[in-house]
Amino acid sequence: MAHRTNEPEAATFLVETEGSVAYVVLLTLVAALGGLLFGYDTAVISGAIGFLKMRFALDNLQAGWAASCALVGCILGACVAGTLADHLGRRKVLLVSAVLFAVSAAGSAVPRNLTELVIARILGGIGIGIASMTSPLYIAEVSPARMRGRLVSVNQFAIIFGMLVVYFVNARVARMGDDTWNVAVGWRWMFGSGILPAVVFLALLFFVPESPRWLIKQDRPDEALAILARVGGSQEAPLEVARIQEAISHEGGSFADLFRPGMRLPLAIGVVLAILQQVTGINTVLYYAPEIFKKAGLMTTAAMDFTVLVGVVNLVFTIVAIGVVDLLGRKPLLLIASAGMGISLFVLGTALNQRKLEGPWVVGSVLVYVAAFAIAMGPVVWVVMSEIFPTRIRGRAMSVATVCLWISCFLVSQFFLVMLQKLSGYAFFVYGGMCVVAFVFVLACVPETKGKSLEEIEQGWLVSAARDAGCT
Repeated sequence: MAHRTNEPEAATFLVETEGSVAYVVLLTLVAALGGLLFGYDTAVISGAIGFLKMRFALDNLQAGWAASCALVGCILGACVAGTLADHLGRRKVLLVSAVLFAVSAAGSAVPRNLTELVIARILGGIGIGIASMTSPLYIAEVSPARMRGRLVSVNQFAIIFGMLVVYFVNARVARMGDDTWNVAVGWRWMFGSGILPAVVFLALLFFVPESPRWLIKQDRPDEALAILARVGGSQEAPLEVARIQEAISHEGGSFADLFRPGMRLPLAIGVVLAILQQVTGINTVLYYAPEIFKKAGLMTTAAMDFTVLVGVVNLVFTIVAIGVVDLLGRKPLLLIASAGMGISLFVLGTALNQRKLEGPWVVGSVLVYVAAFAIAMGPVVWVVMSEIFPTRIRGRAMSVATVCLWISCFLVSQFFLVMLQKLSGYAFFVYGGMCVVAFVFVLACVPETKGKSLEEIEQGWLVSAARDAGCT
């Protein structure tokens, strides 16, 4: 007998099976399109900013605002995403982000002045902020424990892949005409190209179900049971529903509940990991790699070529992370990444300060740094953040952590060029020091969640809180 759901969007998929890996992967790929649009919308500005500067006669301060204003939207989006996800559901919030991506792409393609462009970019940033929290959250809540790390990491892969796609799109558009054409029209095509993936994302979301954990929280267990049967099989599904119901029965749902015993520690871990992902310097490389390479004495064309190589390395090692995160675990990978990033940043800073070491040393250390980030600090931080919070408050808790991440991202992106100008290579020693902090924090504070169900992880926090209370 087939399980049925009251949600029409799920009816196409939900029939009883003994569990379908293909079905889980399908849901993951649809949700990860939010990550692809995250990367696409973030990186499209890199190809357009030079032409925008000439088109609207922007000074350096205005050009910087044009490039970074989307991050303000990211902060706003992350602020509201958790509350919306907990009240409206994960799927509906992803639909909102898809609409915002489409509106932003269209609006960014037709502005008459900088103000109109900024408004459109901030709308896209809100979509990024929403998707950056909700996509991995949805994937974590539909994934079996044995596959969850790899599947959540697919979202990070999609972000990096979106960046690579738009780099190639920007290059293709730029070759369609000369500089005059690009200043007048080309940059509009770069922004407008984002409409297509946004519409595809929007359309596909109508064919995926809501998160089963959110449905149970809304007292809709029959619908959740149908989805879980398709994911893990009809025998396992009732047991999973019971586990989720048991976990939810011990939870509250307000922001105040984030600071209850048993919740403060996972919140602190999530927030600190989110901040460390950014203050260890990744956007200094991803956003400003050409400037770093030119500072090392490379010509502009060579700097751009090596920047593409940075993107390729980022993508390749993100794939490696997906393959090993459920085998080696979260904590060992984060320790390896922190150590590798720190060593490469200290080498990079030394090479820039001692110019006789420039060129190969700079390029090599940047590539090692990106590889180390991609194998853990990028994808695994999102995996841990999507796992460690209880179901009822998971949306709000991830929202808090993601807001902290975007604020850190904005500050690093805003002040890096100033630091590079004033400190030269020593600027990278600062980020290297943050990698040391990350290593110590992961070693001392971050638990291993490999192979555990979300309910087992939650129960562990409650047991720890009860034990601590008994000792006081």
